[in-house]
Amino acid sequence: MAKQTHRIGILGSGNIFGRYVTGLARYPELEIVRVADIDVARAKQAAADHSIPAWGDDRQLYADDSVDIVVNLTPPVHHARTIITALEAGKHVYVEKPLATTVTDGEAVLAAAARTGRVLGSAPDTFLGSAAQTARKAIDSGLIGTPIGASAFIGHSKAETWHPNPAFLFQPGGGPVMDMGPYYLAVLVNCLGPVSTVSAAARIGVPERTVTAPERTVDTVEVTIPTHTGAVLTFASGVIATTQMSFDVWDSDLPYLEVYGSEGTLSLANPNHFDGDVRLRRHGDGDWTVLEPALELFGAVGTREQARRGLGVRDLANAVEGGPHRANAAFAFHVLEGLCALEGSAQRGRSVTLSSSCERPQPLFTV
Repeated sequence: MAKQTHRIGILGSGNIFGRYVTGLARYPELEIVRVADIDVARAKQAAADHSIPAWGDDRQLYADDSVDIVVNLTPPVHHARTIITALEAGKHVYVEKPLATTVTDGEAVLAAAARTGRVLGSAPDTFLGSAAQTARKAIDSGLIGTPIGASAFIGHSKAETWHPNPAFLFQPGGGPVMDMGPYYLAVLVNCLGPVSTVSAAARIGVPERTVTAPERTVDTVEVTIPTHTGAVLTFASGVIATTQMSFDVWDSDLPYLEVYGSEGTLSLANPNHFDGDVRLRRHGDGDWTVLEPALELFGAVGTREQARRGLGVRDLANAVEGGPHRANAAFAFHVLEGLCALEGSAQRGRSVTLSSSCERPQPLFTV
């Protein structure tokens, strides 16, 4: 992993900012030197709260020669523009998911990275955590035989009850597909390889949401994108996955993600977390077995540590030094195209074939 010091500038000091500060603090070689926000007063307060030496707006961040890596935490609709600007300013960039909100914007981002020669990485990076890596090791080791199928289930995050203004989650660039879908699809692609075709159907469940968060800044939000999507994904390997991604399912007993093989089943923890139990049940077993984690845990399961972020930034810093880059732009673009294919399939009422592919990232575990 990264050995030299990398100076980090964080763009965006909103809801997820503190999670990155907490996670990056685990790595002394990743030094946060600046925070920027369109609301400079908020950036100044964030800097004071976390002892960050410099603050300002986005232009000051791009112009700061002390910043090597920009961690982009802006809303998804701003990702493409801000990524390209940061790359052209000579910065390496790690962006929160998704890479962009459209395939066209994603292609522009990839072109900018190639043109500038900078390293571009993107969330989700939870597939770098112990849970997804443990599942990958089990599959690669043949514990479930030949993978045949998979299922993924996304229920509502109940953002109306805790986010002060969740409007962005119910507008283009949000919704269950673009908000939570990246975590699940990234784990599936890491474990099973690239997706070839997608067929989906979608609808809006409730056209207006009531916000009940204690510190809410709005009382209601209008829903302008589908909030309930069902899909079938066919992988290049032949694996067939069924998915349900919904902001209309508030309660359920369905598992988060399972992979079915010729000799057994894997059941994974929440792909939004780095860690959690991975359970195996081979044909003929009387019960499930919790597998030994393939990696050291990033955070204690069931605690606030589960919310912190930063493994992807460390992964990018390692790539800057010439090491393997796992949460890379090509991987993130393929995940983005897969999610856009879900939306496009639902809109057009037909199957969509993806144009991109990607390599399964190099595993972090040793066999």
